[in-house]
Amino acid sequence: MKAHNEHDTAGMTDMPEDARCGFVALIGAPNAGKSTLLNALVGTKVSIVTHKAQTTRTRIRGVAMHGPAQLVFVDTPGIFAPRRRLDRAMVKSAWTGAGDADVVALVVDSPRGVTEEVRALLEGLEAIRQPRVLVLNKIDLVEREKLLELTATLNGMATFEETFMISALKGDGITDFLQWVADRVPAGPWHFPPEQLTDLTLALTAAEITREKLFLRIHKEIPYNVTVETEKFEARRNGDYKIDQVIYVTRDSHKMIILGKSGQTIKAIGSQARKEMEQIFDTRVHLFLFVKVRENWADDPGRYREMGLEFHD
Repeated sequence: MKAHNEHDTAGMTDMPEDARCGFVALIGAPNAGKSTLLNALVGTKVSIVTHKAQTTRTRIRGVAMHGPAQLVFVDTPGIFAPRRRLDRAMVKSAWTGAGDADVVALVVDSPRGVTEEVRALLEGLEAIRQPRVLVLNKIDLVEREKLLELTATLNGMATFEETFMISALKGDGITDFLQWVADRVPAGPWHFPPEQLTDLTLALTAAEITREKLFLRIHKEIPYNVTVETEKFEARRNGDYKIDQVIYVTRDSHKMIILGKSGQTIKAIGSQARKEMEQIFDTRVHLFLFVKVRENWADDPGRYREMGLEFHD
């Protein structure tokens, strides 16, 4: 996987004369499957996927090439009723991502249907002037008749240029969606080299991988307010990466849960994260994890900047 360190223009000389490029915002309620959809569209994993709602905290861009078109898909944080400062920053980031895009795709969890969160999203979409499409995700879990009813209901509540029925997990409907978007993004130069798959830095990608393994391992015991920061990312002369990361929690009890008995839990999290990093970065990784208690990390402007979010009082 190629991630983004500096603005890389290598490979841009191969751009065709009929090049097209556009941004597509994926918005939806938490757990609608936006991250899984982004990964399916790009063809590899660029956004973490967990059982825990609201795991995507910032706008993650995944880049897909489809013919002469470069499609930059933006996985936004799930839009929900915000209660805390971090929640508010994430929701603002999601709507900003929608407002900046060329196409906005509303991703709906088909089995859950029209929830209060979906109704709120439909209201918010009224202020979006860009072309809007409806993506019904997880169609493999719903009977066809119910899908047709859901399509009719949602198209009666808002105006969409097209409706796509997709199973992001199985890859169904992905090609049709890519083709439709590729035909509609504006003509113009690509923003990224064709081999680049995300605009995340390697350090941020590594932090996201560890955060995913952390949530998958102990999502029932640890609340949402935990974060991972890559403090040091060093490329060694032999091509290996040495990565130092800190897991910040708000309580000593959470630190003990992450460490586990005799350090077994954090050792397992580190092992899983390291293996995935080696697969994605295509090199050997030496990963060192530390757990620190920082009670007010969710009120620290520096953490928000690290996540690409705005800090608001």
